[in-house]
Amino acid sequence: MRIGRGVAAVLAAAGLALSLAACGTSGDGSAEAAGGRIPAGRATQQHDRVPPPPLSPTSKPTPATTVGREIQHTLEDGGRSVGLTFDDGPDPNWTPQVLALLKQHHAKAVFCMIGPNAAAHPDLVRQVVAEGHRLCDHSVHHNERQSSRSDAYNRHEVLDAQRDIAAAAGPGAKLWYYRAPGGDFTPAIRAVAADHGLRPLGWQVDSEDWRRPGSDAILGTVLSQLKPGRIVLMHDGGGDRAQTVAALRRLLDRLDSEGYTYSFPRR
Repeated sequence: MRIGRGVAAVLAAAGLALSLAACGTSGDGSAEAAGGRIPAGRATQQHDRVPPPPLSPTSKPTPATTVGREIQHTLEDGGRSVGLTFDDGPDPNWTPQVLALLKQHHAKAVFCMIGPNAAAHPDLVRQVVAEGHRLCDHSVHHNERQSSRSDAYNRHEVLDAQRDIAAAAGPGAKLWYYRAPGGDFTPAIRAVAADHGLRPLGWQVDSEDWRRPGSDAILGTVLSQLKPGRIVLMHDGGGDRAQTVAALRRLLDRLDSEGYTYSFPRR
């Protein structure tokens, strides 16, 4: 009995040792630090809030090289540079007018597009790319309270819009950024965008053209906040943008006269 018990003890110990050796260790997960929204600005309109269908595997863009998850507020170029951005297009009336003004002044800009608008006007998306501007994903439904919805909804808003814009732009065209409607970013939304190659994009100068206060007021608002290195938010879609176009014409004249150059946000 003593021998039997001893052998059993040895075998039990050996078995335990083998079991422990075969097992790996696991690390603790860490919660991502809370992130804030863009400090200023809002979008122009409320869109359909109906929950989207589940994101199908075929609608998921191929993940690109991961970029930074922090909200970008700086430009690629230093000195007396400014970054122009236009949201909520493309629009068949206003986007061509904005493009014509930018071309006249040899200015470059970022166009933050709504997915269905891009799908409806692929010619404008391709024109934006052909004229040397950059593309930005601005969601599917332009929901300013996107952060209150589920992870599946947020993936739909970011990735399905990315798919629509990329398809409209054609092979080889690149999407660079993601701007949440109204600046409604969270760490989770920023992670979805960045993990698919879209740098979260912010701004410091809100033209408030969505209010349609008149071109004088729009221009005055921009100039009151403008400094070298800042990103300006305007709109080429989402409603009547006649005031924006009129203000942009005068703004570009002013920027040229003051020696500003035009730069893209960093990626």
